[in-house]
Amino acid sequence: MFDGLHDIDWSSMDHAYGSAEEVPALLPAFRSPDAEERRKAFSRFHGAVHHQGDVYPCTAATVPFLFELAEDAATPDRAAVVDLLVSIGRIAVDRCEEQYAHASGHAEAAALMRERADKIVELASDSDPRVRRAAVRGVGLFVDDAERAAALLRDRLSAESGVVHRLLVVETMATLALRLPAVAGEAMRWFDALAAEPTLDPRTRLAAVVHRARCSPHDIAEDVVPAAIGLLRETARSTVPAGTWADPPSRTPAAAAADDVPAQVTAAFEDLDRHGRVHAPTTELLRTFHEVLEGRLPQRTVLLAEQLRDPDPGTRLDALRMTAEFMKSWRGDHAVLIGLVAGQLGATDPEVAAEAAAVLEACHPLAEPAREALAAQVAAQRTEHGPDVWAAPRPHVRRAHQEAVRALARLGDARALPSLLTALDSGVDSWRAVEVARALPQAAGDLVPRLRAHLRHIDLTGQWVEMSANALLSAVAALGDPAAVPDVAGVLEGAVRHERGSVTRSALAALKAFGPGAAPALPVVRALTTGTDAHVGPAAVAALWAIGGDREEVMPLLLELLDESMSFRVRDAADVLGEIGPPAAAALPRLRELSTHADEWVRVHCAAAVWDIAGETEAGAVLDVLLQAWTRNSSTAGRVVTCLRRMGPAAAPALPHLRAHLAVARRDWFLGVGRDEELQRDVRAAVERITSVTV
Repeated sequence: MFDGLHDIDWSSMDHAYGSAEEVPALLPAFRSPDAEERRKAFSRFHGAVHHQGDVYPCTAATVPFLFELAEDAATPDRAAVVDLLVSIGRIAVDRCEEQYAHASGHAEAAALMRERADKIVELASDSDPRVRRAAVRGVGLFVDDAERAAALLRDRLSAESGVVHRLLVVETMATLALRLPAVAGEAMRWFDALAAEPTLDPRTRLAAVVHRARCSPHDIAEDVVPAAIGLLRETARSTVPAGTWADPPSRTPAAAAADDVPAQVTAAFEDLDRHGRVHAPTTELLRTFHEVLEGRLPQRTVLLAEQLRDPDPGTRLDALRMTAEFMKSWRGDHAVLIGLVAGQLGATDPEVAAEAAAVLEACHPLAEPAREALAAQVAAQRTEHGPDVWAAPRPHVRRAHQEAVRALARLGDARALPSLLTALDSGVDSWRAVEVARALPQAAGDLVPRLRAHLRHIDLTGQWVEMSANALLSAVAALGDPAAVPDVAGVLEGAVRHERGSVTRSALAALKAFGPGAAPALPVVRALTTGTDAHVGPAAVAALWAIGGDREEVMPLLLELLDESMSFRVRDAADVLGEIGPPAAAALPRLRELSTHADEWVRVHCAAAVWDIAGETEAGAVLDVLLQAWTRNSSTAGRVVTCLRRMGPAAAPALPHLRAHLAVARRDWFLGVGRDEELQRDVRAAVERITSVTV
């Protein structure tokens, strides 16, 4: 075992976090009789040597030794080793044709896996069902003898009784057919036969339907989704105990639960853990089906609706997460799905109820049809569990209430207020309340005094202070009560003193939002306009203009910023010059010059400022800059569209771009559902403003 392990110069190779010299110690630890030692070794390997699924030269060098471990009956976690091998090989095969493959170890790892195809075949027929389950995907990825691989998979389907094993076998046949077209025709006929076999269990038949569609995504007949729904209804008649197919839930990393880690970080880890869990054996299959259906939105909506109506709580729980992903990724009328999600708020399974509320909170721009259901649920929870249900000891009850309250608050509904006040008064998960308080300006009288109290108690020496401080500052700024100015100014002074740049910028942004009402803070703001922090200076100048409105004071500062080499300082200055408008005409020559800058973001910000200062005489040049930038970089859309909206009729040549944007069904992933919905509203408003005059 491990012959030659120490002959390799591991120190000459790197993994994600530096030298790979630790690898020779990790591999023997996989055989340790101590389960905790093995767990740590696997965790370190995945975290560094196979970091985020990548394959380095040192990763490829471990493949022969991992095969030795997988074949040795004395290895305690053989299935975990095989799963690791298949993961390395899958990534390597996917990327080995890329330009950087040889340097990264992908080509070497792929070759090593294919050289050991016989070993993969043996492992796929191993006596240990967990080893077979881990290995079977490798048959589709690494065995180049198509007939041998297909025959093995047909045999495995007949031999396997476990539902997950059978689904994996069908999936692997599709993978094989997609990789080796010589077997595609045979595979399609096999799928058709399985789907039509009435004595076969409905989950395997459903897998055949889905993977046939996966092999021919451009030839999906109208009856495919109805057929899949019919099989889903058959699966609902029989349950499969989780113990027969599900892996144990992963543990939240200890670092995330440590006392010195903020609650927001712990919650983020918990969310990741929840997102990675699977509660029904058909979930991954249905995810694949949605990927295959892709832009067929009506069919996907019907399929999700069926999933959300399933009597099995686990199926509904996974369906809720798929529904959230769908609505976050695709535009359209999602009212039916929102209604079905809202219908889960009162589910007897508290985890389902909590997840339904979380979906509505995450997709709150679409959640208006669920407003009354949310309000009713919040009231029912307070009646059943008491007014302090926000801090309920049972985690699922607590999460269900908090998410419902947050979703209701995001809709601007004051019925969320009592629980938010409980959170702010008690300090229990108060950060969750702070994040949504900005959506309730009508309740500023109740919220602002409490937010101010939290501001006064911020410890600016704390390691993670930015998370809480920035959220509080953003909330008081959005609520707009100038009574908070002294507290914001106090935080600003403390942040400067403790060199907390991020908090300093947030405090300046809050003071800017208050405008002239923040006049008492002018001295400290003015002092920061010439500070050494590259980000703070422009933020201070913007706040100085918003609060003091003294053009003679800010213009020299802005003109100086326009000559900076750092692009973000130029952009920030251009934005303020645009706010000043025509009186900032002295900046026009430099702004015109910067409209041809190499950085497209600089071009967009400066062109928009040119319009705001000079108006229609510059319309043609401004439009050229804006539309070229939008075409080249879709992430500029928000800035471009807001300027087009201000331009009105002068932006008529942009109408094709605006209408083309509205015709796209897929959301921009980087924007998120909230900003994407806002962008759509801005695009429609720009079109309306342009056409109401030009038509």
